[in-house]
Amino acid sequence: MTRPNLSSSFKQLLQLTVAAAAIALAGVAHAQQVLRVSAIPDEAPTELQRKFKPLGSYLEQKLGMKVEFVPVTDYAASVEGLVNNKLDMVWFGGFTFVQAKIRSNNKVVPIVQREEDEKFRSVFITTDKSINRLEDLKGKTFAFGSESSTSGHLMPRSFLLAAKVSPDADMKRVAFSGAHDATVAAVAGGKVDAGALNISVWEKLIAQGKVDPKTVRVFYTTPGYFDYNWTVRSDMDPALRKKLTDAFLALNATDAQGKEILELQRATRFIPTRTENYEQIEKAARNAGLLK
Repeated sequence: MTRPNLSSSFKQLLQLTVAAAAIALAGVAHAQQVLRVSAIPDEAPTELQRKFKPLGSYLEQKLGMKVEFVPVTDYAASVEGLVNNKLDMVWFGGFTFVQAKIRSNNKVVPIVQREEDEKFRSVFITTDKSINRLEDLKGKTFAFGSESSTSGHLMPRSFLLAAKVSPDADMKRVAFSGAHDATVAAVAGGKVDAGALNISVWEKLIAQGKVDPKTVRVFYTTPGYFDYNWTVRSDMDPALRKKLTDAFLALNATDAQGKEILELQRATRFIPTRTENYEQIEKAARNAGLLK
């Protein structure tokens, strides 16, 4: 009676196990070769896609991996996507960054911001000739952007409260348009008496001839505050985080690719940022009752 070749059987089993493990690891590695990027939907989806396309191609070159833009339905979805590991990097406003920081128990990290975001501003606009200062908004109808927008809601509300104007108690009606360009449309179309939005979108719409500044005018511009940034989770591979940061910092308007990307991002250049820069935003949100 011949004895089975246990050594041969064991080798075959070992080979099969190693092969299966290799396939599984290859699958994980492949999954990790896609950087999933999103942005708060503060403009129309088509505009966000247009702005991101050249940046995505540039990041693919610098990182050596696929970069995929994942649109989200609202501001809250951008926060949940990053916190729940469905997104790897998100373009946040200051307030959504604070929300993500709190929601994740400090497990998100802002890596870069535009130079313009060190002293970002909001503008208040109207077509009503009787409105010339914040106090004139009492008894009027008004539009913010999204409820989670820094420059379209939180900071405008903060400056209104500082001027002793309560949007909820002193205004006739308050609406949320959902996006900065939608706020301009609401004011221009006479749906509300006035509104607030970020100065960057306002200047872009003026430059594109999409709004007539003689009809829709700015009557108040806020002081500066920290706003937008690119944020990643703190558990991102440090080498990948450094590559991402370096890629943004290397963007330069003197070459054609850098110029196109920076213009679409409405940026002079990108600079490093840190969590502490957004303490003013968190304080304003708590004072306005928007953070529990």
